[in-house]
Parts: sequence; structure tokens; C-alpha cells
Amino acid sequence: MQRNPHTRLLLAVVLVALTFAAGCDKLRARDKLNKGVQAFKANQFDLAIEDFKQAKDLDPTLTNARLYLATAYANQYIPGAPSEENIRMGKQAIQEFQEVLEKDPNNLSAIDGIGSIYYNMGGTPFDPAKFEESKNYHKRHIALKPEDPEPYYWIGVIDWSLAYRGNKDMREEYNRTAKKSLKDTDPMPPALATQFQQKYGALVDEGVTNLKKAMEVRTDYDDAMAYLNLLYRQKADMETTPDARAADTKLADDLVDKVKAIKQKKMENPTPSS
Repeated sequence: MQRNPHTRLLLAVVLVALTFAAGCDKLRARDKLNKGVQAFKANQFDLAIEDFKQAKDLDPTLTNARLYLATAYANQYIPGAPSEENIRMGKQAIQEFQEVLEKDPNNLSAIDGIGSIYYNMGGTPFDPAKFEESKNYHKRHIALKPEDPEPYYWIGVIDWSLAYRGNKDMREEYNRTAKKSLKDTDPMPPALATQFQQKYGALVDEGVTNLKKAMEVRTDYDDAMAYLNLLYRQKADMETTPDARAADTKLADDLVDKVKAIKQKKMENPTPSS
């Protein structure tokens, strides 16, 4: 059965019109994206969000629009602020990054973005589950690009945060029943040190390993050294003998000296701005 020539012509016209409309939408999407980027750079996040939303609607394949939209939401999020609007901003940032990962599971910008939001959400109020979720995304980054130092650093930071909070809580619990108050700078009694090691020893070891890896990749990574110093001090609180505690403390003190030397060198030889 032959198709009517007029029908074929009509279908061709419709196809051309649809193609033209799609092309126009893509151009409009990029225009909205560019306007959104300018608003974003000017810290006009509400305006930027609306531009990025329109860009995403006009061209759902425009990954940068989704990434910028997620980042704009993330910039609006204030860690620790309890308002529903603030919490919604954080959740929307995660949702937009997740939508990017649904189309591109290996998108490092989205992976890092979610890891950062969960980290910020886990601090205030303190939520260990969100810290662990953040850590999972940093591990995902490592699996894709193990030569990057930053995810190792963030795992170390998270492990220190969890161990430090655990240390603080255990000292407070001890002081509720102890005859003599235990100061933050005092060594833990052997029984409490053993309990701390059993609960947080593996976490501290993981943090130490990851920060050392970050320093292997970037030899002057002073921030990683600073947190490794802090983790060694947590490790010192797990020791049951003065000698073992002194050895950990010396490792920490040596890192403080190294950080000072690196910062001094950077001040004397600043990196030229591009």
C-alpha cells in the first residue's frame, strides 16, 4: 500500500519543524546556562537557580545545567541551620547531583558534590551516618581516580571527626561518675584508653592510612599533615603506657613543625596567580 505523496510531504515538514524546535531549545538552554553562570559568579544564587532550572527543562541532556543547579543549591545550604528551607536546599542539591549520576555514574563533580553536602550535614547536628555516607562517596572517587589526593584527605578528616567526637563523649561519660575530673588534655586511664581503642582504633588507622596516601600524592599537602597530627593525638589517647603515648605525641609534634615549615616556604614563594 503506497503512502500518499501529500502525507509524505506533511511528515517531512513536521520532522523539520520538530528538529528546528529542538535546536532552538538547545540554543535557548545554553543561553540560560550562560546567564545562570554569570548570576552564580555574582553570588545571585536565587536568580542563577531559576536560569539553571530553565536550561535543564529546555535541554535535559545539558549536564552542566544540572551540575550548576546542584552547586547553586549547595551554596545556599548553611551547615547546621535548622530551618526547613535550609534543609530543603541541601536535599535538593543531593537530588540534582544524583540525577547527574543516573545519566553519568562516573561524574566526579557530582560524586564530590554529594560527598561535600553529606559532610556538611553531618557536622551540626552531629550525625555519624551522614559522615559515613560522605566517606562512601569519597571512596567512590578513589575507585575512579586513585591519583587524586583530595578524597584521601576527606576520609582522614571524617575519621578524625568521628574519633574526636567519640573521645569527647567518652570523657564526659567518665567524668559523670569519676571521683577526679578528667581534663581534655589528660591521658585517659588505661581501662578507658582500651575501650576507646576498641571502639575507634580501626577508624583512626583508616584515617592515618588515607592521610599518608594523600601526602604521598601531594608531598606538600600541609592540610593533610595537620589532620594526621590530630589523628596521632587520638591514637595517643588509645595507648596504655606513657612511652607509647609519648611516641604518638612526638609523631604529631613533628608534623606540626613540618606544617609550619611548608607554610613558611609558601609565604616566601607564593604561587603565581593565573
